[in-house]
Amino acid sequence: MRRSTRSRRPTGNARTKRLLAVGATLAVFGGVVAVTQISSAGDRRSNQQKRNVAAECVAPSPGATAPDARGATTTRTWQNGRWVVNHWGDGQQTIEECQETRNGTGGAATGAFAVACPDVVSQLPQVPDRARDEVDRNLNALQTQITEADERLAREGDKGDTFIRNAILDPLASKRRATLDRITIAIDRFGSRPRGLADLATCEVQPVDNNNDGDGGNNDGDNDNDDGNNDNGLDVLANNCDNSQLQPHDGFQNGNRCISTAFGEVGAAANNPSLLITEFPEQINRNEGFSIQVSTRNLVRDRFLPAGQGGYYLESSLLDGEGLTRGHFHTACRMLNDTDEAPAPDPVPAFFVATEDGGGGAQPDQVTIEIPGLPDSGTAQCAVWAGDGSHRIPMSERANQTPAFDAVRIEVN
Repeated sequence: MRRSTRSRRPTGNARTKRLLAVGATLAVFGGVVAVTQISSAGDRRSNQQKRNVAAECVAPSPGATAPDARGATTTRTWQNGRWVVNHWGDGQQTIEECQETRNGTGGAATGAFAVACPDVVSQLPQVPDRARDEVDRNLNALQTQITEADERLAREGDKGDTFIRNAILDPLASKRRATLDRITIAIDRFGSRPRGLADLATCEVQPVDNNNDGDGGNNDGDNDNDDGNNDNGLDVLANNCDNSQLQPHDGFQNGNRCISTAFGEVGAAANNPSLLITEFPEQINRNEGFSIQVSTRNLVRDRFLPAGQGGYYLESSLLDGEGLTRGHFHTACRMLNDTDEAPAPDPVPAFFVATEDGGGGAQPDQVTIEIPGLPDSGTAQCAVWAGDGSHRIPMSERANQTPAFDAVRIEVN
């Protein structure tokens, strides 16, 4: 049976296929996402979270700032009824943002209180399509109003309760009431008139409790860290399963469980695993066998606990004597019904294999994966990703390191 392979340096078309495939794979194989989504303008946010500030404000590393926002390291846009926040450089700050934080004058200022407003989005009926743009604009305005109130609270909140009520909360309620009226009118023009939105105008000032004592229900008054340290000034919701309402995970492939297995050992950045698909066919026929070549680096392929036997998420990540991750890698191909939207994550792929061959090390090598063929015509997405002994994508020293995965698209005739 003839096999169609490409050179180790794919053509421009193949590189485009690779980039497109990677975008879909991020959402499914490892949950790597470039944005944090906040569900509504009424969610209680704290842009007065306590932060550890270095002794000196230094410039962020290359690639840490937004490409079109005048050097900002955080940008937010309102998309489809929710805020999308892009944290460029994983929370690094420009010198200006750092100085504002330290002086208590910026949107991420240090402080102990924040404005908390009722959720609006969850109280809306089905928004007619013809009203969507106007509703989104006004939801955007509600968020802006809260942000402005938070900033003034950070600057002047030490002037007492009367000042906060008269100068911050009452004007905010007036603005929100007018905006909520506009939302009501916009929806009423084309659909069912929402009821009770005016009742959501009044906001409060609440303390920022990074330990979630009595609120999040996860930490019971302390941060539950084994070493007793604080949680870096961040609002950590949970770091173990002590207060989870879900039953414990038992090593088998069942969802709605809480996993208490420790993350385990993470290596130095230079020793973190990486991989790349180096040869693949651009087109194949149905049921035609083909091969994919994979190069791995810093992945010792000697550890595999069978998920079908209860070895899933059971073992902590382990390093060998040279500080390299012990594990294996996976290869899967699935058919894409639509190349314009993220695929459903639950269907079983057309092909899957885990490779544990005792090889691998600090130097990159090549492994050939033989695929007996794909039964359906269309666009196939073939992905490869590393796993530790219990199938998790290996950890990296830094958050801005690309995980050990790759993906390509192959046309099946």
